[in-house]
Amino acid sequence: MRYLSLICGLALAAITAGSTLAQGQFSPAVIVNDRAVTNYEIDQRLKLLTLFRTPGATQQFAQDQLIEDRLKQQELDRVGLVITEEALQEAMAEFAGRANLELDQFLTLLQQNGVAEDTLRDFVKIGITWRDYIRTRYGRTVNITETEIDRVINQTGATADGIEVLLSEIIIPAPPPRAAQALATAQRIAQTSSTATFSAEARRVSALPSRANGGRLGWLPIGNYPPQIRDIILSLGTNEVTAPIQIPNGVALFQLRGVREVAQQPTPPAAIEYAAYYLAGGQSAAAALADQVDTCDDLYGVAKGQPVEVLERETLPLGDIPQDVALELARLDPGEVSYNLTRADGATTIFLMLCNRVAVAGETANRDAIRTQLRSQKLAGFADALLADLEARATIVRP
Repeated sequence: MRYLSLICGLALAAITAGSTLAQGQFSPAVIVNDRAVTNYEIDQRLKLLTLFRTPGATQQFAQDQLIEDRLKQQELDRVGLVITEEALQEAMAEFAGRANLELDQFLTLLQQNGVAEDTLRDFVKIGITWRDYIRTRYGRTVNITETEIDRVINQTGATADGIEVLLSEIIIPAPPPRAAQALATAQRIAQTSSTATFSAEARRVSALPSRANGGRLGWLPIGNYPPQIRDIILSLGTNEVTAPIQIPNGVALFQLRGVREVAQQPTPPAAIEYAAYYLAGGQSAAAALADQVDTCDDLYGVAKGQPVEVLERETLPLGDIPQDVALELARLDPGEVSYNLTRADGATTIFLMLCNRVAVAGETANRDAIRTQLRSQKLAGFADALLADLEARATIVRP
């Protein structure tokens, strides 16, 4: 009987401890105008920010974000602004697309890192709803004058400020039989913040010629890269590595080693003109061809008498170019070639040549870009002022 009593006592203690732990996890850490922010939400937000590699992500940072979210949501509730489920799903899918993943793949990745789907839903929902509210409330009051645009141009020279990035790169081959293994390797490498470690991995697993230099590239304009890749790169801190970026038959990683502003940097090109010649030989045949051609026009002579589909010459906006091709073109100057890409499970080599980067026509597009930037800055200022006012009038209690 004493043994049975002891067992029951231990079981009761375990249940009580588990209940206490659960209560602590879901107990309020902060109360914002009678709405609680729980310890669980703070833990979830911190995991999400850590997965996104947000600079300065700490528990206090996560808590401050959630306090702001409560204030924003209360203001949205006051004006009756809500988002439809369809719009929310589209926004979440777009968010996942920044990591080059489908939404279900992205949610699986979150789950593997201990982040619940509802955490992402809340994060995305408040972000896009607040953005729409700010645009609706203040959009008509934001007027960008030609004088303001002239001032920006005069401060930065003939064009708007440009950004150059110093990157290291890895592309791991990932044909279907090895796709899961390649992705696992990329996820492991993505955790490093050491340039030496990244370089060693580039020499070991990268399929690019830059592996001989540890994956290191020289300074390149950020505008050379596809828009979705630009956003990912510019969100990195120094020495941080992107999450794995899945491309056809491969997985790409970039490490940011430096960022600098260049006052005379040209506006990102409106389109890229390039040629892709598909040849059955491997890299040795492509290397031999590289010695025979100097311009894209020379490839017409090479392809003469062959099926028309072996040579493609395209002029496309950067965002419309296949991502693996766009990444190769980013490193090239006009007339330079790459033969790192393959198709048909490696049986066909793509001999890729950059013909030209097509500039934006005239200064108008440049002025439009500056106008958009200034408008965004002013709207952000209105949003910050409104949030500061909401916080000043709020009752925030930390139990």
